[in-house]
Amino acid sequence: MREAMDSGRGDGVKGEWSNLIQVFTCPEDEATRAVLVHHMRQILFELHDFLIQNVGITEAVSLKKISDRCTDTVLNREPEKRLADVITDVFQEIAPHAVNVASPYFVGHMTAAIPYFMVHLKAIVAALNQNVVKLETSKLLSVLEKQVMAKVHRLIYGNDEAFYREHVQNTHTSLGSFTEGGTTANLTALWVARNKALGPCGTFKGVESEGLAAAYAAHGIDRCVVLVSRRCHYSLRKCGGILGIGNANIISVPVDGTNHMRVDCLAEMIDGFKKEGRVKVMAVVAVVGTTETGNVDRLDEIGAICRQEGIFLHADAAWGGPTLMSETYAPLLDGIDGADSVAMDGHKQFYMPMSCGMIFFKDPTSLDAVAYNANYIIRKGSVDLGSKTLAGSREANCLILDSAFKIMGSRGYGMLIDHGIELARDFAEEIQGRDLFQLVTAPELNILTYRICPRAMREELATASPERILALNDHLNEVNRTLQQEQREAGNSFVSRTVLELETVFPGSPTGKVVVLRSVLMNPLTTLDILRDILDEQEALYADWCEGAIPKKGRCRVGKG
Repeated sequence: MREAMDSGRGDGVKGEWSNLIQVFTCPEDEATRAVLVHHMRQILFELHDFLIQNVGITEAVSLKKISDRCTDTVLNREPEKRLADVITDVFQEIAPHAVNVASPYFVGHMTAAIPYFMVHLKAIVAALNQNVVKLETSKLLSVLEKQVMAKVHRLIYGNDEAFYREHVQNTHTSLGSFTEGGTTANLTALWVARNKALGPCGTFKGVESEGLAAAYAAHGIDRCVVLVSRRCHYSLRKCGGILGIGNANIISVPVDGTNHMRVDCLAEMIDGFKKEGRVKVMAVVAVVGTTETGNVDRLDEIGAICRQEGIFLHADAAWGGPTLMSETYAPLLDGIDGADSVAMDGHKQFYMPMSCGMIFFKDPTSLDAVAYNANYIIRKGSVDLGSKTLAGSREANCLILDSAFKIMGSRGYGMLIDHGIELARDFAEEIQGRDLFQLVTAPELNILTYRICPRAMREELATASPERILALNDHLNEVNRTLQQEQREAGNSFVSRTVLELETVFPGSPTGKVVVLRSVLMNPLTTLDILRDILDEQEALYADWCEGAIPKKGRCRVGKG
């Protein structure tokens, strides 16, 4: 066949085709191979050193300058560069302007270091290029995914051996699935919750078939609502929009002074909607590791209310779920086994490369509520995983997680979790021992927030009038916002910032909209000494700010009177 194809081409075209096949199947020549081997050796076997040497933390480079380099919108008809040159450019022109999220000084976001072997596993997954949408494009990998899901499901729900023997490879049930991330995992959970809440009744075939207008009419309601913690992830608002109930119907439940959903308020809100009569509480979402503060909602109490009221309970454990592998801190998640669904992120505390999420269901038939079939790929009655997932084509992330479990075991993962939680507690003590800083939210897992707030200001805040408190907080917000930017742009270390809306917990505690510095401690190479260095740098920046070396932005209202 190849000869027949070439016979219809001129010599020039045949030469181009041969070159293309060579590019498609192997390095162009030994020089190219040597370049690839040189660079890939660094990444595969010297990953940590490579990142330190080639990738900055958050180095200040003009965004406009970077943007100006990326304005060519013409797709060239002919090849521009050889593979060796392209790879070299990536190392010399792209990598230095990426962010070294693996640095132990990068403690501001939920993206951090991965074990070096994850790069090997990711490369193998890419090379195999299995598509777990269908058995015909994945075979063993589809079967392996069900096994891996069962292992984590067992970690969450702890059912007996007979349950897992029945469902681990059952072609008619599903314990969950891999997703593209936590957002898709949350969406899948609420998709199932919506379809269960607005299922068939009488001649009505269900919301998935007939839509929301018909569903509301059939069920005698005007709207559906989802009740979530005020500290929930913003993806839940997206879910309201995508599922058609409207993001205004993703309704926040107040939190207490320790950032946990107020269970009394939840009960009152549910009771109020029941009395209203025309509102369906589609689901309640408890957070297991809030994004901003790392807190875990009271799962036992929330679960009891949901069971009593017959409401679907989803646990967004994208961040905190892997804490179940800690032999010391797993009890922080007591009650998670009462959730109807649980979301976790592989690319967070399972330390997998981007991008991976997972969704698990207590009832192995739950995903039937969102099943789809097609004659050409996921036929009715087939064992294809894609029949019950939002995504169609998916890579075999199960191979990466399964391999990681074999390499580290749950004990290894548990030790990583323990390190982060205990380091966060030590860091909180260090913050409280320095006059310049105020701990705002104490760590429950491995996230904490604090702010620059000199002791003199803390003392004044404890007795100040509401007007004076507002002025002081405006000033402190500007200080923390400015110095976080300065530290980020200096490129030596990084903590993130957020704005918390806080109520008074005790005299002098921050109130209103408060800019805080946020630390996420998940890198096993981060130590307390490194965190002290970060605080030292912040103290030096504050001294520069006070001396006028750092421009003050905006208007401050800190003067007396």
